[in-house]
Amino acid sequence: MTDRAAASRQFLQQAGWGDAERRFLAGDASDRSYDRLHRAGESAVLMDAPPGKGDDPKDFIAIGAHLNTLGLSAPRILAKDLAQGFLLIEDLGDGIFARLIAGDASQEATLYAAATDVLLHIQSHPAPPALPDLSARDWAQAAAFALDWYRFGITGARTETDVFVDILNGLLRRHADGPRVLILRDYHAENLLWLPGRASLARVGLLDFQLGQMGQPAYDLVSLLQDARRDVSPEVEAAMIQRFQAARPSPEFEASYAVIGAQRALRILGIFARLCMVAGKPQYLALVPRVWGQLQRNLAHPSLSPLAEYCAQTLPEPTPDALERIAAECAKHRMP
Repeated sequence: MTDRAAASRQFLQQAGWGDAERRFLAGDASDRSYDRLHRAGESAVLMDAPPGKGDDPKDFIAIGAHLNTLGLSAPRILAKDLAQGFLLIEDLGDGIFARLIAGDASQEATLYAAATDVLLHIQSHPAPPALPDLSARDWAQAAAFALDWYRFGITGARTETDVFVDILNGLLRRHADGPRVLILRDYHAENLLWLPGRASLARVGLLDFQLGQMGQPAYDLVSLLQDARRDVSPEVEAAMIQRFQAARPSPEFEASYAVIGAQRALRILGIFARLCMVAGKPQYLALVPRVWGQLQRNLAHPSLSPLAEYCAQTLPEPTPDALERIAAECAKHRMP
């Protein structure tokens, strides 16, 4: 038994769940993992977030408490050991949006409308204090992962990022640098659960929000509708954009949506390449062509022409051969 496994068993014992049946539930792109526990007709979820890996359970608790005060459905905290990075949280079930829609595509519009309304509700209230609030240049530099990892993984060559950052910074400042709201950052169909036994907006269960920070109103909408893991139907995307705009009208919305979408897609391309090359997780490469397609749709907006020209000259397409080159570098690199 590893030290981590022993520590988790001790935590569960102290929380009164030491005799529960325990099964692996999920892992993700971070170092977090989740186990589901069953005992005497009850269930709960163990979150294991090893300290020093970038995700602090205190943030999960703080953002979750804020969401619950708004009448939304973040998991309740049943027990915690912040020093060791363990949380025992409410089990919100298996009604993950992505699975439900895969089983019945007719549910997509209803579920996405509820998720869009949750975003609007969150953004209609003040955010918790002292959250990170990145500048436009910070967001642009984060997108340079596309050069540092995606392009590098295919070409084997490093390139300077100053011109790229300047272009994207200028576009973000021009079209997407207005008043900030709370954004959850990973707001998509695999982090949302349908809870039909609850009322109104509480029917949407929320997960994976510990990186919540201040950001642009369109950011989480892009995360929801330009999902790296599934194709959202064009009709639903258009309907949700219209629904969002009706509640938060802005003359710059289309350009803002496109530039935030491009920033997010560029960063994700780099993250997925890095997950393969550094963390030894090549499975994310299968998602790269979808993200590339989303990037191209965003770059087609007339306001993004300088960025579109730069990307056309600098970023290779994710052909099967290109993705094989990244895969060949799996787990061979370290963060610079």
